[in-house]
Amino acid sequence: MGRFGIDCSSSEETQQNYAPLISNYNDRIRPLLDAVDKLRHLNVVNEGIQLPTIVNASELNNMPRNLSCIADAMTAFMRVLGSSKESLRKILISGEFNEFPDESKMHCTARLAEMLDSYSAELEMKSPEKSSKDKFLVEEIKVLEETKGIGLPNFLPRAAFLTILQRRVNQVADTPIEFAQNVWNYVEDVFVRVLLMKSESYPQLQSFLRWTAHNLMAKVRNRSIERVTEIVEMEKMSDYSCSPEYMATWSRLMLQQQQFKQVMIDESKQKKLNFEMLGDVEFCHLQDNQVVQQAFDIKMRLMAYWKIVLRRLVDSLALHLLFSVQNLINKEMEVDIVNELMGGPSGGGGIERMLEESPSVATKRDKLNRSIKLLRDSKDVVAKIMDRIAVYGDGED
Repeated sequence: MGRFGIDCSSSEETQQNYAPLISNYNDRIRPLLDAVDKLRHLNVVNEGIQLPTIVNASELNNMPRNLSCIADAMTAFMRVLGSSKESLRKILISGEFNEFPDESKMHCTARLAEMLDSYSAELEMKSPEKSSKDKFLVEEIKVLEETKGIGLPNFLPRAAFLTILQRRVNQVADTPIEFAQNVWNYVEDVFVRVLLMKSESYPQLQSFLRWTAHNLMAKVRNRSIERVTEIVEMEKMSDYSCSPEYMATWSRLMLQQQQFKQVMIDESKQKKLNFEMLGDVEFCHLQDNQVVQQAFDIKMRLMAYWKIVLRRLVDSLALHLLFSVQNLINKEMEVDIVNELMGGPSGGGGIERMLEESPSVATKRDKLNRSIKLLRDSKDVVAKIMDRIAVYGDGED
């Protein structure tokens, strides 16, 4: 026994009991430390790789893909174009938005429907009936006076009807064009957004796609505005509808003329009536005569026909824009962008530009390539260490 109650004769046995721990360290832990030392010797730390981390996966995932040849560039380009076309078809035509569940701006069919409803309401708000109740029949009487001619007195001059119709159309003419502009501005934002999202892995494609998309949308927009302008101008040139609604509405409105005549004749009655589609109207400023009754007839005809005009201005634009958007996605998009790539102002140089990387991306890629080379050089060292550990473990069992 030793001085403090410890059996000194057992010291050798104690050392033997600790021997397995030392052996474990030498055979298992030490080789790992040696491996780290050897990896440091290869200067991987200087390349930005922190030990024991071997590689930053997120950095590799965000690294733009390299387009080393024209075949690679064309393959990537067609893949991006096809994926973009499919996404645009879903959100702009089919009404699917699985890719953008929480972004209401990208729920395109709903947003387009809202824009159409707003446009229709604005047309109704600008309707002359909303603002001319206090000047009942004044405009019609003035136009009749200026368009009268030598002829039978009971025929309404068609020129009077067309003159007032043209004035009405002019009052709302800017609204359809502004609506079309707003629709195409919205479609362009969505169009460019999808193209850039689908080409995130190829930044060298993005500038080309953005430029081409803006050019394509400018062409589509200008053509659409021309068509919308034609739709508006057609409403000025003629008065026609095959719908029986016009005659039915006019006939119903004209049933009010007899009461209107009676009030005009009876001096004791207040010159005020409630007309269909107009509400309460005062007309104490009028005196009963043939022109006033003709003006009343023209007023009712215009009111009946104006309903059809407004509906056509909504329906025609809706059909035109839906067709134009579908044509853009299904036909024009692919053809125009490919043509720009192959035969644009650069004479096909677009493909070569796709192979070029920005200096910052090129530097980053070179750094990663050096790191990957060092990791490959380290592979054998790590493999040998793991083999030694595996052999030792098998022997121990």
